[in-house]
Amino acid sequence: MGISASDVIPLSYARANFSELADEVKGGAEKIITKNGESYIALIDASRLDYYHQLERERIHLLLIDEAASGLDDVTADKVKDARSVIQAIKRRRSV
Repeated sequence: MGISASDVIPLSYARANFSELADEVKGGAEKIITKNGESYIALIDASRLDYYHQLERERIHLLLIDEAASGLDDVTADKVKDARSVIQAIKRRRSV
């Protein structure tokens, strides 16, 4: 669902017509509320916000899985170093 020009609302209008806007949003619309002519906030249904948050959590989980797979590929390809020796080398460089 796209945002149309009628879904961009000045803050003053939103204040005066909040109940009607809330009913429209509950019916599936999304509203962009502007302040001084610039996008300021969005008005969306609470269940849609929950859905967006769920999608973001799933995206984070997929990124973590990709990172873990990449790490396992590095182990398989023997592209790893011992953490203790790397930390000691870093400490030696910093102390010089």
